Amino acid sequence: MIDVIIAGGGPTGMMLAGELRLHGVEVLLLEREAEPTKVVRALGMHARSVEILDQRGIVDRFLELGTKHPLAGFFAGIDKPAPERLDTKYPHTLGLPQPITERLLTEHAVELGAVVRRSCEVVGLSQDDEGVTVSLADGSSLRARYLVGCDGGRSTVRKLAGIDFPGEPARVEILLGEMEIGVPWEEAMPIMLKVRETQKLFGIGPYRDGGYRVVVPAEGVSEDRTVMPGLDDFKRQLRAYAGTDFGVHSPRWMSRFGDATRQASQYRSGRVFLAGDAAHIHPPTGGQGLNLGLQDAFNLGWKLAAAVHGWAPSGLLDTYHAERHPVAEDVLNTTRAMIELMKVEVGPQSVRRVFTELVQFEEVNKYLIEKIISVAIRYDLGSADDLVGRRIGDLALKRGGLFDQMHAGRGILLDQAGTLSVGGWADRVDHLVDVSEELDAPAVLVRPDGYVAWAGSDQGELERQLARWFGSAA
Repeated sequence: MIDVIIAGGGPTGMMLAGELRLHGVEVLLLEREAEPTKVVRALGMHARSVEILDQRGIVDRFLELGTKHPLAGFFAGIDKPAPERLDTKYPHTLGLPQPITERLLTEHAVELGAVVRRSCEVVGLSQDDEGVTVSLADGSSLRARYLVGCDGGRSTVRKLAGIDFPGEPARVEILLGEMEIGVPWEEAMPIMLKVRETQKLFGIGPYRDGGYRVVVPAEGVSEDRTVMPGLDDFKRQLRAYAGTDFGVHSPRWMSRFGDATRQASQYRSGRVFLAGDAAHIHPPTGGQGLNLGLQDAFNLGWKLAAAVHGWAPSGLLDTYHAERHPVAEDVLNTTRAMIELMKVEVGPQSVRRVFTELVQFEEVNKYLIEKIISVAIRYDLGSADDLVGRRIGDLALKRGGLFDQMHAGRGILLDQAGTLSVGGWADRVDHLVDVSEELDAPAVLVRPDGYVAWAGSDQGELERQLARWFGSAA
């Protein structure tokens, strides 16, 4: 029996595979497509996603190939410089096309021992108290302790598991593609900027290898979004909005997306879990989709590994839904708001002008940007201590940065006084005696996903929290 089968080989699935392998969990990843996609839906990563790569010691691979962009105008395209004093060592967006992100995550997972099988489509599943039986399109079947659906917005796993996906259908549709243009960029740019004064869902810009990324509202909402648009569709809509089609030609890929907003009613059904777009879909405004999926995987990975290895305390797997569902719900709400602010009708434009005034206040700008880059998340862990439930930064220690101590994906007790002990949890939690001027607490217990589970100095309370998150003492 395989420990965990992951359906879906996008960034979320690959991130989860790497996290599970870090803990020695047997992983088989099944991907329906024969080859990785060339479609660039996501253009990069926000601060929290870059932080988790740093926590696992692989961030340099991404920084080497990415481009740092300032966090200006990220909330609904409202023109405002990036706020100062952002609570992260990565106060920028890391520009990196999704296919490269996916490739790097795949390399990491495979290096750790994950097995990836392409051209494998899941068509059925059944589960019992011991595991999940997965049926494939070729007539074969596999058996695993757990199954995780990372198979996108049209998730087969979600449907087979009978998990509801309530929300709103698309009301707006956008054409997205990469192609060449037939006029000089110096001639195209002023036209594009003029259109964007009123239509924020429109854009053309140099992208890579002589190509241009083209974004333009579609004529309407298609009945079947699996049917990809053609070059004529782009030309027609470009002329409708800009008065010219810019001579677009030689498309490398073309796609469409809508503003449909849906969220799975539950992220778990027995031994079946959902992560990434399989659990939530929303407009790409603000660039939050890929990041939300990576962070789902980061939250679920260590918990699922704990269950496989038999030390997961009661209810640990249920905390995945309890923690991540509200986060995605907030992202859905934020993207809905931004889509409204980008509409051209009088009402939305009036609200946009009010928001434009509000973001001139530094604290408002900071609040909205930190919401988008996911550094302001606080899980409700039932504590009044403001540290508990928040992700911890890369604290400066005597021995270096805290993130350097998190590469193995274990829990960490950062003990500034050296008076505490992890006792029988030493096989799951590292006891780090060190000091940091940036930490205003005697000690903190940090989960493998980088969130603070406890802060204080009382050994008895520490042991209660160790048992809550890391099971019984050995």
